Amino acid sequence: MATFLYRLGRLAFRRRGYVALLWLAVLAAVGLGALQAPGAADEEFSTPGIESQKAFDLMQERFPGAAADGATARVVFVAPHGQKVTATANRKAVEETVDALGDGTQVAGVADPFTAKAVSKDGTTAYATVTYKVKSSALTDASRTALENATGQARDAGLTVETGGSAMDSGAGPGGTAEIIGIAIAAVVLLVTFGSLAAAGLPLLTAILGVGISMFTITVLADALGLSTSTGTLAMMLGLAVGIDYALFVVSRYREERAGGRSPEEAAGLAVGTAGSAVVFAGLTVVIALAGLSVVGIPMLTKMGLTAAGAVVVAVVIALTVVPALLGFWPNAVLAGAARRREGGRRRLFRAKQAQQAQQAEPQGDNRGTRWARFVLRRPLPVLLLGVVGLGALAVPMTQLQLGMPGDEAKSTSTTERRAYDDLAKGFGPGFNGPLTIVVDAKGADDAKGGVSTVRERIAATDGVVSVSQPRFNKAGDTAVFTATPSTSPTDEKTKTLVKTIRGERPAIESAGGASFEVTGTTALNIDISGKVQSALVPYLVTVVGLAVVLLLVVFRSLLVPLKAALGFLLSVLAALGAVVLVFQQGHAAGLFGVEQTGPIMSLMPIFLVGIIFGLAMDYEVFLVSRMRESYVHGEPAREAVVSGFRHSARVVVAAALIMIAVFSGFIGEGESMIKMIGFGMATAVLLDAFVVRMAIVPAVLALLGDRAWWLPKWLDRLLPRVDIEGEALSRGPAAGTLADPDPAADETAEVRV
Repeated sequence: MATFLYRLGRLAFRRRGYVALLWLAVLAAVGLGALQAPGAADEEFSTPGIESQKAFDLMQERFPGAAADGATARVVFVAPHGQKVTATANRKAVEETVDALGDGTQVAGVADPFTAKAVSKDGTTAYATVTYKVKSSALTDASRTALENATGQARDAGLTVETGGSAMDSGAGPGGTAEIIGIAIAAVVLLVTFGSLAAAGLPLLTAILGVGISMFTITVLADALGLSTSTGTLAMMLGLAVGIDYALFVVSRYREERAGGRSPEEAAGLAVGTAGSAVVFAGLTVVIALAGLSVVGIPMLTKMGLTAAGAVVVAVVIALTVVPALLGFWPNAVLAGAARRREGGRRRLFRAKQAQQAQQAEPQGDNRGTRWARFVLRRPLPVLLLGVVGLGALAVPMTQLQLGMPGDEAKSTSTTERRAYDDLAKGFGPGFNGPLTIVVDAKGADDAKGGVSTVRERIAATDGVVSVSQPRFNKAGDTAVFTATPSTSPTDEKTKTLVKTIRGERPAIESAGGASFEVTGTTALNIDISGKVQSALVPYLVTVVGLAVVLLLVVFRSLLVPLKAALGFLLSVLAALGAVVLVFQQGHAAGLFGVEQTGPIMSLMPIFLVGIIFGLAMDYEVFLVSRMRESYVHGEPAREAVVSGFRHSARVVVAAALIMIAVFSGFIGEGESMIKMIGFGMATAVLLDAFVVRMAIVPAVLALLGDRAWWLPKWLDRLLPRVDIEGEALSRGPAAGTLADPDPAADETAEVRV
């Protein structure tokens, strides 16, 4: 592996012009293809295998055209204190607003609250439902403006008017602000780390190139593969993250080799042969984690994982080819300022080679990484216990994790959607915002209407149901739909219990009425998805961690190091989930992060967190421990190999982690609670994994294990394929035909750090 990548790095360095033109041609080709490709469709979220989805599919089959997915807006009217909306003046204002809401080419109809019985029992609150002919993403600015202007009439009359519903969702994500903030902070971190504008800019440039190619490719393939507009979100985030990391690793190793007296071409080859090998296997662990999302069984999640895995593959290939090519154009630009100012020449390079030989004979100078490593090596047991106990304590709240899909109730009180939600809950009860949809299949029953009536009466009598609507039959008269309103809010655990109770009583109800039924609706769907994700979490962890352990077994040729890496990851991800529960579910320090409403954790959050953080954690593990393994293979004692690994890799790993924390933290400032949750969870997980697990627990465990850390049974050693990522073949020098000593005459202007 190392030899092949070494040759690839030198080839890219020498043929830099061709490499640059090739990648620019690829970017132009996919870019032009993206401009001509049909727009990505708004993929309907479907989850095969759950009752809610089966009921929804049955509705589409039995009510063709009725289960339309057009946008809806719910306009809520609240009378002034002490008044009722049924008062003459207030009623007139509401009716005028309803008339105005009906205007517009995209409006399908408006339900008048007074004829649709949409007035609260106390008469203080009413709502009008506006249905549209198109999805929310297809609503024009004119339609949204007309909705806002129409509600202004009732406000002028003294009524409080708020608007909720899917029509208020423009489909916009974070808007790019988080990415811009992350890139800006990443640039600062890289500049501080390298002390060179070129060294800081190169990883950013290659990462942006990779993200551009990946996103254009996703757009080109969107129509053919059925990719939605949201599929590429994860690909963009991870492509940017690992793209910066991988280029950072290669550039850092290149500078190190140049400081050791290597010529630019030789340094580029060695950087790709050693750090590039770590990049390949780190990338493979990320791909495994993302491809493993298919285990969950949610098609949209599978597509997001596979497209993001493709973006990671692109980032790896760019790090192995474009980075050495750019180093070939500007071989000295990425060096520190002091190194660039030094005059090159035969004598300088000769003295550099002498200095390199002296460094091989004497211990190398300490830096912050080595000082920290020696501190841990002196006190491995206290550091290990402190790290494990601290992460374990932080993980305890995870045992109380409640999954769900927060809706308008999780939004800021400054939004009209949240205020509309609160007004409806106050006027009609907390369960009004999350009614259950009951689909009754009476096909084959002797008395279809009688069977539906029996199902409706039994469900209405269930504890926790406050009301049921009249059933609506299809044209054939063999299927009916009605709603059941719970007494509790959609995210309340009692609502979840109610759904289980209704489904548990199904055999008795069906035998009494002769008709079968299923429970669906947004609330039931969210409950089912949460259950599906929760049940898939353990198989996903076993699959991903198991495959990664096998991969790391091949990389490090050690039995204990991969197990230590997996256990460390589990500690950090559980602790991060515990922190998310503390803030977003239990409300501790919620105000500090702008969280106004606590509630269940987004259903897909644990899966996303596990997949993404596992990939990034293995990045840091491979890059840090591979340097330790490299030193150990080259003859250093086990404890000194740990110090050497920190000498060369600690600063780069810290810089990479700070960049990721900055990228993810940018999302905490967004208004959406779910985006805040994702940003906080990812940033916390990277912080804990990089600085507690990789920087403290890993060296402590390796110090306690000593030589045993690198033990591998002989029978297993014979079975495993040999993959050289430490560059052992490259260290053999000219005898192996892969590495030649630097030749001053070949590069008389080479600048090196002595």
